[in-house]
Amino acid sequence: MRLTTKGRFAVTAMIDLALRQNNGPVTLAAISQRQQISLSYLEQLFGKLRRHELVESTRGPGGGYTLARKAADITVADIIVSVDEPIDATQCGGKENCLGEAGRCMTHELWASLNQRMVEFLDSVTLQKLVDEQLAKGVQIEDKPVARRAISTTPVVKPIRVNAPNSVFALGNVFAKS
Repeated sequence: MRLTTKGRFAVTAMIDLALRQNNGPVTLAAISQRQQISLSYLEQLFGKLRRHELVESTRGPGGGYTLARKAADITVADIIVSVDEPIDATQCGGKENCLGEAGRCMTHELWASLNQRMVEFLDSVTLQKLVDEQLAKGVQIEDKPVARRAISTTPVVKPIRVNAPNSVFALGNVFAKS
């Protein structure tokens, strides 16, 4: 079995999200910047994670993603399967036709057994466990920056407007009077 970047990035992004969701929805742009994962790639992954109800999205200003369930209720296997990452070490993809019409290969049972153990292991690791490991390592979680209000409480002082001619004719009248 070869875990591709799709599965690795999905798990990494979900850990990042779980670490920071207490400060409100987390943007994919922020995850992209912190984890060095392409924003467009994250958008694809989070679309799949949302369809599998692992994350929820909030639109608009202050929007982003939050976990749809508690981190303790999401396993690594859930994440990997939701992004269409196969957990399969067999040559035949579990179809038992490794040799085509001839049937299974001699090592099919070995790889099928490995598949079962991998799924059991990944199903035993929760997102909360991975978050706790990161916190134990001393990962610093920055506070969400305070949103600045667009409306100021101090009055705006308008500059003094000079009354100047607004056309060629008005300009001529100014010189004619002098």
